[in-house]
Amino acid sequence: MKFSAKSRYALKLIVDLAENKNETVVSLSDISARQDVSKKYLEQIVPMLVKAGIVRANRGANGGYALNKNPDSCTVGDILRAVEGELFPAEMPENESDRKVAFVWEEIHSAMEKAIDSISVQDILDHNSGFLDYCI
Repeated sequence: MKFSAKSRYALKLIVDLAENKNETVVSLSDISARQDVSKKYLEQIVPMLVKAGIVRANRGANGGYALNKNPDSCTVGDILRAVEGELFPAEMPENESDRKVAFVWEEIHSAMEKAIDSISVQDILDHNSGFLDYCI
């Protein structure tokens, strides 16, 4: 399955919020600059993440966004479903030959769901903490 840019940017946004969780809130302008993603595009993604309860919004002059879930309990699956909806809509096979191989697609779907639900935002942070940023 190919995920949309919306999914990739939502993951980048959530990881950025998790990396900056010590700040009260983070502005979309700051995230946009750090992640090299259009602020307008982030503005389209954030409401979906707020609706899913993954992000919380603080309005006002000093407003911004913060992660509403613990990075340990927020999974890649949570984020992808928030912005994409159901990842593989269940469809009944239309003809007999499709029914014979339907289990293959069900197995693939099951493996993908298991994988995305097993990776937390904290796992992403931990995985990337081994990389050092330095210049020579």
